[in-house]
Parts: sequence; structure tokens; C-alpha cells
Amino acid sequence: MEYPEMHRQIVEELLDGKFILSREKQFDKIKENEEFYINFFTASFNHELEINNEYARLVSDETDENLSRDTSAFFAILCYELDRESKNFLDALQYSEFSMEEINYWFDNSSWIDLIQSNKQLRDSDTRRRFIFSSMGKRNIIDKVSDERFFFTPAYKVFIDYAKELAQKSLSDNQNLSDT
Repeated sequence: MEYPEMHRQIVEELLDGKFILSREKQFDKIKENEEFYINFFTASFNHELEINNEYARLVSDETDENLSRDTSAFFAILCYELDRESKNFLDALQYSEFSMEEINYWFDNSSWIDLIQSNKQLRDSDTRRRFIFSSMGKRNIIDKVSDERFFFTPAYKVFIDYAKELAQKSLSDNQNLSDT
């Protein structure tokens, strides 16, 4: 069987949890062979390939990956702190550059300090730096501008959408409890 160009790289990156962004050559190859890749990942790994205009990623119910949990916690705390400062957190995530100094200030002074301290990836400035620049960077969730600055790629939307779904489910569950 002949596979599309860059097949091995595409498979390895997606299985590694990387978001393949629309600006990358691999994304073009996925889009050119969209039906093949959707069928390939379903048949080979029982994973769903999600492709939109901004990125491609794999989705699986069979994962116990802590990175997703930690990334979700990171975004929840960051959005909460941005909101506390009366900033539109959705605009900030989409259009702003962030510095480690800002991130550390918000996390070190957060009212969610107990959650932060209990999370191995977020508990102090060194672990946050590694988490952001290594873990999130490797998966294309952030782009590094310098040793101190970064911005979020469109991949952040996965975590914001997840938080939104969770909040809506929680509101719905609370409404159902109050109706009974």
C-alpha cells in the first residue's frame, strides 16, 4: 500500500497528542487525504480524527492522559484571573502575547492556590515554565516568542470548548436538581 507524503510524521505527531496547525505542511496533506486519514485512525487505533479550518487532532475515549487535565486546569485558572482583572479572556487568549512574569503573578496570587499547589505541573514558576514551553509547546498549544513570552495557537479552543460544555452540564444538572 502506498501512503500519502509525510504519512509517518503525521501519524507520529497526532499519536503524540500534537495539534497539527493549519499553517503546517502536514495539515495540507491531511486535508488533501481527509477521508483516508479519518478511516485510517478509526480502523488502526479506534481514534477519531477531528479536522477543522485551524487544526487537526486525535480524539479518543481510551486515554487517561493527565496533560489534558492539567491543561484544562491551567486555562480555567488563567481565564478566571483574566476575568477578575476585567479582561475579556477570550480576546486575550486569541490575540495577546503573555509573559511568564504575568502568568506567575496571576497563579501565585490566585484564589485557587490550593488547586495550583496540588498540581505538579502548575505548583511553582519552574514547573509552570516547563509545562508551558515544553508540554504545551510540543503539542502546538502555544508558540514561543522568546524565553519569556508566548502566545496561544487556535488549539486553546479545545480546552475552552470543553470548559464551556462542563459548565453547561453543571448548570443543567443543578437545574434538574432544583426542579425535583
